[in-house]
Amino acid sequence: MKKCMITCFIAFTVMACTQQTKQETFDSSWKSLEQYRCPDWYRDAKFGIYSHWNAYSVPAQGDWYARNMYIEGSKHYNYHVEHYGHPSKVGYRDIIEMWKAENFNPDRIIALYKEAGAKYFVAVAAHHDNFDLWDSRHHEWNAVNHGPHQNIIGKWEAAARKAGLRWGVTSHIERSWNWMQVSHGADREGEFAGIPYDGANPEYAGLYFREYPGYRDTHFQYPVNPPQDVIEDYFVRIKDLLDQHRPDFFYMDGGVPFGETGRRIISYYYNENMRRHNGKLEGVMCLKNYADGYHGDDLRDGIATENVENGQLDRINGLPWQTDESVADWFYVKDAEYKTPNYIIDKLVDIVSKNGNLMLNVPPRPDGTLDDEAIALLKEIGRWISVNGEGIYGTRPYSVFGEGPTQISGGYFRKMPELTAQDFRFTTKGDTVYAFICGAPENDTVAMRTFSAKRYHEILSISLLGVEGNLPFEQKDNALHVSLPAVLPCDHAVCLKIIPKLNPVPAPLSGY
Repeated sequence: MKKCMITCFIAFTVMACTQQTKQETFDSSWKSLEQYRCPDWYRDAKFGIYSHWNAYSVPAQGDWYARNMYIEGSKHYNYHVEHYGHPSKVGYRDIIEMWKAENFNPDRIIALYKEAGAKYFVAVAAHHDNFDLWDSRHHEWNAVNHGPHQNIIGKWEAAARKAGLRWGVTSHIERSWNWMQVSHGADREGEFAGIPYDGANPEYAGLYFREYPGYRDTHFQYPVNPPQDVIEDYFVRIKDLLDQHRPDFFYMDGGVPFGETGRRIISYYYNENMRRHNGKLEGVMCLKNYADGYHGDDLRDGIATENVENGQLDRINGLPWQTDESVADWFYVKDAEYKTPNYIIDKLVDIVSKNGNLMLNVPPRPDGTLDDEAIALLKEIGRWISVNGEGIYGTRPYSVFGEGPTQISGGYFRKMPELTAQDFRFTTKGDTVYAFICGAPENDTVAMRTFSAKRYHEILSISLLGVEGNLPFEQKDNALHVSLPAVLPCDHAVCLKIIPKLNPVPAPLSGY
């Protein structure tokens, strides 16, 4: 069994994509983009924090406000009419001007994110609302000219780099043209029936897009055959974002948009990143595999790192991947129900055991501050990771991701079931294996079949991260039995450090 495991891992490692020291220049062909290799800094980081923050935080009603406020009868429409007025009179442009970000202190927030254990920070640069949060050279509707009158992305970048974090941005404007077409409509019923919403006013075409007679796509996914000037506008704006803010990480909210134009953006990002790093690709490109349900986008394996939104995988993936998950809604909602520290920690452990990263969204309030619950959550995660980070950062998967009774369904938009003390997750660093116990142990001994005498090498020592000294253990034919201390070092998953007795040392147990 041991020989088979080692042989399989050698094959797996050889098959896996490895870090290249020098990369060929990319072009916009699929074949060229398949040269992409996820850089080691990202694979080692494991945990990043994400900030969805824009004018949606003003009404604090959650994601997609800029679209849904123009859909008659929707929750956001009803809220908007009650609190601000009818969208023929008070539109999303007015919500933008209400967003002041008057207490925005990015250094303070980034310090909290770093204390929580984040190794990279990512900010939304432009959401589907078509409002750029940097000093955009090609789009008048940006945060320097309107709303906060601040270069939000520039300030985030400066704070992240100052704190020593890797820095990233996301673009969601691939869908803005059709996503905002509802603003050109009108109510069908009631006292405002037939009166156009403010998006129909040519004065605001820069934000809502101009009319194309006989040509309207109101689908919320990627547009189908959009006008060429929309595609060109997208290209110059994203190129401007990349040129001004040089992100280490870049994410599009879907697959590759607009055919060859989207591939040109990706190749440009890769080439510019390599130019700044002596020919070595240090940039991470992240895409979502929505080709089965989204119109107009595309994705090929290996051209970028896959992002699995609000979900996870049920297996070890051969390539690095990522989950983006939010503590509650994607944007700040007052009195929202936050996920627990235990849920987030268990999900992080599960994702890392399967060769993935977790990018956790923690959205600020409209004034630029975090609420007390978000701060408490970050501090609790930070306390846990200060004890257990050795088993997270810089690790690679073991030959199996774990064992236990709880079944996790892989895929997008899947809530993870609660893990128990019989659920274990494994990571490796060299020949050392880290075994996370994901629930509160019911007694002072745990048993893992994966490291039984029949399945694993003879063990030299076992310790518990955060506790001095070694633990008593017995490696039986059916399982490895480990005695735990009476007092555990943290309130969430705890981590065993298993060091094998290897003489001579076989092929490494760590995988891709």
